[in-house]
Amino acid sequence: MSEVNSEVKKESGSLRPLSDSERSMNWKSYLAMWLGGCISIGTFTLGSGQIEKGLNLVQAFAAMLIGSLILIVCLCLNDQFSYKTGAPYAVQLKSAFGLKGNVLPSMLRGLPAIVWYGVQSWLGGNAINQISITLFGYDNVVLFFIVFQLLQIIISTTGFHGIKWVENIGACVIVIALFYMLYVCVSQYGNVIGEKLLNIEGTWGMPFVSAIVAFFGVNITVMLNSGDYARELRSGYSTPKRGVAYFIAMVPATVLMGLIGLMISTATGIANPINAFSQAVDNKFLVVITLAFILFAQMTTNLASNVIPPAYALMDAFKIKHKTAAIIVGVLAVCSCPWILSNDKSAAGLDLFVLIYTAFFGPIFAVLIMDYYIMRKRKVAIELLYDENGPYKGVNWAAIIAILVGAVIGLFNVDISFLTATIPTALVYYLCMKFIPSCKRFRKGTILE
Repeated sequence: MSEVNSEVKKESGSLRPLSDSERSMNWKSYLAMWLGGCISIGTFTLGSGQIEKGLNLVQAFAAMLIGSLILIVCLCLNDQFSYKTGAPYAVQLKSAFGLKGNVLPSMLRGLPAIVWYGVQSWLGGNAINQISITLFGYDNVVLFFIVFQLLQIIISTTGFHGIKWVENIGACVIVIALFYMLYVCVSQYGNVIGEKLLNIEGTWGMPFVSAIVAFFGVNITVMLNSGDYARELRSGYSTPKRGVAYFIAMVPATVLMGLIGLMISTATGIANPINAFSQAVDNKFLVVITLAFILFAQMTTNLASNVIPPAYALMDAFKIKHKTAAIIVGVLAVCSCPWILSNDKSAAGLDLFVLIYTAFFGPIFAVLIMDYYIMRKRKVAIELLYDENGPYKGVNWAAIIAILVGAVIGLFNVDISFLTATIPTALVYYLCMKFIPSCKRFRKGTILE
């Protein structure tokens, strides 16, 4: 590699391509990490929201399954670059966006992760506080939030080696808790569920399509930077085998969470599925188990999905070490004031924030797929992505224009933005690459060269 590449390696640490001997995960650990990362309280809430769409239980199940399967296909497409080269998402972006242009899509993935890192840490602190109140009668949510956040920061500074063990343990707790929650729903509310969810006609129209997109979109953030995780998986696993890992880890868990949220909210009439479930059990031990699930869900999701993207973005933009970046991300998460963001009064503003950044994710994905598979035929000179004086220097305005056009299209109907914006974004990127003069150097190695 060039001297420039060696210098970037020295400065940026783990942003350099990982060799097979440096990769920390086998197939089982990789599966456990994806299982822990996909667990989200929001998925329960999304499931409960299907009541308003008028879907019956069968239709809701079908929508959740189809949406999750589409996500698996997209993951298998987007993890190829990083699994093959060992380079992370921040570097993957440079092929299409340029060495400076990658900052925008990198930050679009990283900033929401910081916000959700803070919100989920606050929820985790609340879970610890509720366990403390239940068992010992001690109430101090601020203290438990700070302790929980410090623990996550310490673990995150160890990189994937530390995260792997948390995910392995958390996955076991989460699986047990999910099946227990399902058992409570069926055993205690089977008659109500049958009456309100099975014995209704429902609809296979647009509400059903919207539900498919929603359950695809609930994990769309990790779809973008799937390469950050794939690069840590040891070599020798084919695309189908990685796909099996994604399927086992994400599809059953996502569908279970959605169905549990739908059933418990329908049965109790309480919109928040976690509150509904907590009130559905009157045994102190079972309440603690439920809260422990919430706690592990926040930690595994934060460490897998909300620390790595912004940390890598900071490492690439400011040439800092991973440990420093992880600490900064943890501090910024606290500075986002999650106790305010998780307040009911902030719900509308937080929803708007989600809608805006989500509209960009489909277009970014479209550009990455068009660039890697169609334009470059899966052949990228990885050393050039680290060369600040090479053909990828600066900003590729074709990619920037394409994602802005795609985002505008998506904002017309955010609920189905991935369906409406993906193909137009890919076409705009291709045309801009072909006809904009400043994109000439980015055509090196493409079918347009």
